Amino acid sequence: MTKLTIYLFAGCLLLTASSCNKFLDLKPKDGIIRQDYWKTKEQVAAAVNGIYASMLGSTTGDRAIPEYLFMWGETRSDNVTPGFRAVQDELDIANLNVLPTNVFTNWRTIYQTINYCNTVIELTPGVLELDNTFTQEQANAYIGEALTVRSLLYFYLVRTFKNAPLRLKATFSDEDIASVPLNTDKEILNQLVTDLKTAEEGLPVTYGNKVTDKGHATRYTANALLADVYLWMDKYTECVAECDKVINSNRFGLIQAGQFFMEVFYNGNSNESIFELQYDIQKTNPFYTMFTPNNKRWAAASQLSELVYGVDVINATPIVDCRGDNTSFRSTDFTIWKYVGADQYGEDMRATDQSIAHWIIYRYADVLLMKAEALNAAGQPLEASRLVKTIRRRANALDLEPMDSTNKLGMMYYILAERQREFAFEGKRWFDVLRNAKRDDYQNRQLLLSMAAISIPTDRQQAAFAKLRDDNSHYFPIYIRELETNKLLVQNPFYK
Repeated sequence: MTKLTIYLFAGCLLLTASSCNKFLDLKPKDGIIRQDYWKTKEQVAAAVNGIYASMLGSTTGDRAIPEYLFMWGETRSDNVTPGFRAVQDELDIANLNVLPTNVFTNWRTIYQTINYCNTVIELTPGVLELDNTFTQEQANAYIGEALTVRSLLYFYLVRTFKNAPLRLKATFSDEDIASVPLNTDKEILNQLVTDLKTAEEGLPVTYGNKVTDKGHATRYTANALLADVYLWMDKYTECVAECDKVINSNRFGLIQAGQFFMEVFYNGNSNESIFELQYDIQKTNPFYTMFTPNNKRWAAASQLSELVYGVDVINATPIVDCRGDNTSFRSTDFTIWKYVGADQYGEDMRATDQSIAHWIIYRYADVLLMKAEALNAAGQPLEASRLVKTIRRRANALDLEPMDSTNKLGMMYYILAERQREFAFEGKRWFDVLRNAKRDDYQNRQLLLSMAAISIPTDRQQAAFAKLRDDNSHYFPIYIRELETNKLLVQNPFYK
């Protein structure tokens, strides 16, 4: 398998509804799934590929999932600023003025893919009885992929909405659709831990080729995701253990400064990559109309150059952080360069039909910095500092401020700043700040207020500060349409 989209959305077309507008959009095509389809291992494989295809772009005309992940993880942060083509709903998110009518709070596409995962999990065991060439090992691997993707999507829902319906059974017809109440974040997170441990047992360490290893969930995808879940749950020992599984595999490494942009972001599927969504010329990404200068809905925030990455005005040959100018963004016009740039010099841009930059979900640097954060939170700032220094040496980073490896609070700020430099525009910044802010009963709430002081216009800051002092405001409201169709849902109290 060389390209995920070669499968022409096979699984999606067999699983998705053509016109269902009911709660969570769970209805697949009439009767096809169970009566005519789930009979061979090849059909299971096609359904699994349909899961990944559905993550690249919605089959119902909605936005692609990576667009939601960018919106949910970046647009409330100090990394970005709205561009001239941003719509009102985007401006409202940037100004922390989200309402239940905001279209970017619609989780329909996420649950559509969750239902594809549920279908694979539920129906794959039955194929073992019908296809004697289908092995238990193969079935476990396919189920492991579905469990991992489902867990990933629920993890985004927890971090974005806090409470959400936990749907673990597939829906095959209108008769199966029922109103589903909210589950708490703790219930969902505990389920993710269980599911990812199960997935790890069945997933392979490799599929035998690079594209599939990076574009499908492997055992190390489950490890990285579970480490992230544990970090959100403040389970530091468990987080470190999952990170170590990835580190000790010796299958990943950091791409050095000279090749960083071209290998990690332009070409994709680098040795640093653990899991990324595979766009190609058959299925282009949504980023061209989000970030290019003539279509700019979102731009890099202007303070990134000096305050985040730094500008060396001392050395005759300036030190340049390889993650900053002409990698994450282009300083001449603050274009978000990671997804639309075609070179590491800030000159050439991808054409529309070459807008095939992948959406990277986990890479090796993330594992190292998650481990550093967990070690520091557990009272080991010196050990944490060594991992951070490894990342900084690779990046050729400037020393903007001293690192105090003996101070837990200081290292927390330092690691958070390093994550901002490393993962700008990769859908992580808001979640990183919120995770650190809420730790120890919001002991570091000031992180959210300080970020708002940078990203919110002066005349709106006091209103934003007042909102951020309410914990419920840190999560999105439930979309109004979902409340209308499912009477068991209860709106986030902040938005009532």
